[in-house]
Amino acid sequence: IFFQNVKNSRFPAVSNLFGTWERTQKIFEPQLSSVKALVDIKSKPGSSFKSPGKIIKALPALLHSLPLRTSNPAVMENKCDVQDLPMIKCWPKDGGAFILLPQVFSKDPEKKSILSSNTGMYRIQISGNDYDANKEIGLHYQLHRGIGNHHKKALNKNRALRISIFIGGPPAHTLAAVMPLPEGIPEIAFAGALAGKNFKYTNKNQNVISADADFCITGVMVPGKTKKEGPFGDHLGYYSLEHDYPYLKVESVYHRKDAVFPFTVVGRPPQEDSNFGRLIHEITRSAIQDSIPGVTGVNAVDDAGVHPLLLVKAHERYIPYEKRSEKRVPRELLTHANRVLGTGQLSLAKYLMICAHEDNPDLNVNDEKAFFIHMLERIDFASDLHFFTKTTMDTLDYSTREINQGSKLIMAAAGRKQRQLKTEFPPDFSLPGQFIHPKIVAPGMVVIKGPHFTTYSKGKIQINQLKKHLQKRQADLASLPLFVVVDDTDFAAASFSNFLWVTFLRSNPSHDIYGVNEKTTFKHWGCISPLIIDARIKPFHTDPLVPDLKVVEKVDALGKRGKPLFGII
Repeated sequence: IFFQNVKNSRFPAVSNLFGTWERTQKIFEPQLSSVKALVDIKSKPGSSFKSPGKIIKALPALLHSLPLRTSNPAVMENKCDVQDLPMIKCWPKDGGAFILLPQVFSKDPEKKSILSSNTGMYRIQISGNDYDANKEIGLHYQLHRGIGNHHKKALNKNRALRISIFIGGPPAHTLAAVMPLPEGIPEIAFAGALAGKNFKYTNKNQNVISADADFCITGVMVPGKTKKEGPFGDHLGYYSLEHDYPYLKVESVYHRKDAVFPFTVVGRPPQEDSNFGRLIHEITRSAIQDSIPGVTGVNAVDDAGVHPLLLVKAHERYIPYEKRSEKRVPRELLTHANRVLGTGQLSLAKYLMICAHEDNPDLNVNDEKAFFIHMLERIDFASDLHFFTKTTMDTLDYSTREINQGSKLIMAAAGRKQRQLKTEFPPDFSLPGQFIHPKIVAPGMVVIKGPHFTTYSKGKIQINQLKKHLQKRQADLASLPLFVVVDDTDFAAASFSNFLWVTFLRSNPSHDIYGVNEKTTFKHWGCISPLIIDARIKPFHTDPLVPDLKVVEKVDALGKRGKPLFGII
């Protein structure tokens, strides 16, 4: 969607460049096979000698991955102020306007080569809060981001870290900024490979300028100084709150003569950035399997906000002579799970569900409902739940009181079916007291409405009442092994997407998981079926994103007959 007359800005803007999967594929189609071949060779170098055809296919991407220095790029022909840019505010409670598709570039302060660089899509706040207009902008980066290593080195030397923010240019440059590349591989190299032409740049006052960008902001992060950044409606579907983050002292804002300002709308998935994730998975699927041998499928679930839920399928081969008639337990699966949690941004997973490839080789990890059914048919809640407590968490996950800290849970399942899941309640099924409106979301999965959550001490008493009640009917409930306590069962059961979003965004494993006959034996927690997840809204949770109704009405009006968006929305 092209916006020609942007309020209080002379620059046009464009959104939804990656708005459909078909469009996203079309943009990158010419280079995709070459890039995939290059990624395969990088992840498995030895195999390339056995497959010379793959080397030939990867050659264009390899040649285009080398950055080229140029002079007098068009982006440097004009200058403006930060406040001249389109001031885009997506959600009513956002702290100000943000650049929503930034390519934030930094170099290792200890090295000179441009290949020792990082480009990431980090949140850039350009108005509001305590920022000095036109002179300061907020720079929010989360855990496990490459810029953090550069910032740390600069702080150790008490130096300002030079930052360049590119906006626009080839779509490949935007995608490269969100690509989870291994440390040491610069995103600008991937940008060139995916664009089908080398990343071109020049230097100005020790800052790198992307020659093909529409805009470029240059400046420095001052050592040891932070300011409040946020709130911001993020891709989990909630507001991330105001916190102290570094900020950029702006030196220059460059733009090309015909500059167009690209942006996206961030919010509860699926959104435009969902297609980024899908394309990244398409490109890196074989690389992940090669870097974690034994893993045959990975799905960071978009509907659950990506990091809160990770589904993995892997081989279970540790005791090949074990009889199929014997009860098989996850062994190699736990090795794979720990390896996954030590790999790049997969380490930010909160819930990791892993199953044995051998039990159903055709199971598709991207079919979330089928995967859940497979897991719940086999998992033993007494032995197959493995908690990590007081560990590092995704910065945007507010299911815990402390930022960047929370818990994780590995749920592993291997072997034959232990139970047959059902889609109906047993005769005379009932719930205690304040628990009402039970609904079955999918085979074996139940949501129930619980009383309003106030404190964990009261919440535990409430859940204990539920546990005791379910324990009396435990034999009858074998076919319904998962109960999730929510605030609104109509919403949670309306779609499997809603179920995933509510369950895994509103729960912290160490605090919100209970079970019938639960007990801790030699530090290991377990229970018998059913498992209970308390996914009620807690007082410290942040607000979900709700559109401004006036904006909704304006947009709806644009879609009426005779209006610009008729037939589009």
